[in-house]
Amino acid sequence: MKNIQANVKHLRSLKGLSQERFADELGWSRSMVGSYEEGRSEPPIDRLIDLSNYFNIPIDIMVKNDLRQATDTSFIQIGSQRVLFPITVSDTNEDLIEIIPSKASAGYLSGYDDPEYIEQLQKIKLPFLPTGTHRAFPIKGDSMLPVKDGAFIVAKFVESIDDVKNGRTYIVLTKDDGLVYKRLFIPENDVTNLLLSSDNKAYEPYLISKDIILEIWEFTCCINTQEYDEKELKMSNIMAMFQELRVELEAVKTM
Repeated sequence: MKNIQANVKHLRSLKGLSQERFADELGWSRSMVGSYEEGRSEPPIDRLIDLSNYFNIPIDIMVKNDLRQATDTSFIQIGSQRVLFPITVSDTNEDLIEIIPSKASAGYLSGYDDPEYIEQLQKIKLPFLPTGTHRAFPIKGDSMLPVKDGAFIVAKFVESIDDVKNGRTYIVLTKDDGLVYKRLFIPENDVTNLLLSSDNKAYEPYLISKDIILEIWEFTCCINTQEYDEKELKMSNIMAMFQELRVELEAVKTM
């Protein structure tokens, strides 16, 4: 349990507590805290349970992972589940954006809350982004035209499903479908579901239960990796796109 030594000290520091105050919070002795942080002894299972309950972090995460790169905003509450959410920073303490590669996007479902998975992702810095934690997600297919297949959506992490804005576009991670990029609508008189809609009207909208949502990321910007063809930029195509959007907005008004 080599990680415990560093993790106990780091998590205590995030709380801004001295060893003595931390010991009082847990009903331990100060010497006990010092012994664990200095690696002179290892906490038994009952002490690990105390730590898990106090920090609201699963025991296996504290034992298996080095949490020293986590900040006080790295632990995000999603429903009743506490998810470890590592934020990577540069040498100058600037937030970096992790890029989910196209070929490995399927693995995000199993690695989204794994610090080791997040740590090995490539990273970029986009200084023009608003405050908040961002990631770049690959787009596949044509369901969200004019966003092209192969583009990346840079999106901001949404801490609560209740913060979803009606009619905005989001990256949604679900237990069943993995990552999808859709326009989200809040059905009237329905507190358990969200309506996911494609901007390409060839695809039918569908309902999903909020209970299967693991993460939601709100659109910030799009990075296209291919040049647009001339025909894609014709005014008629652009007007058609806005016409479709207007129809969708009219439908929202009547909901």
